[in-house]
Amino acid sequence: MHMRLRGFKAHLPVKVCAVCGRPFQWRRKWTQNWPEVKYCSERCRNEARGRKA
Repeated sequence: MHMRLRGFKAHLPVKVCAVCGRPFQWRRKWTQNWPEVKYCSERCRNEARGRKA
């Protein structure tokens, strides 16, 4: 089983965080809303909300 999954992470989609500019990869929990994901972490999401206020 492990042999089939070798190198799988290299093929995951990547985006750049709108706040910190770091690249981040697709995560399973984002399956339903990957097009709407803008931030790499809760910290960046909270920081973006603070900028708007």
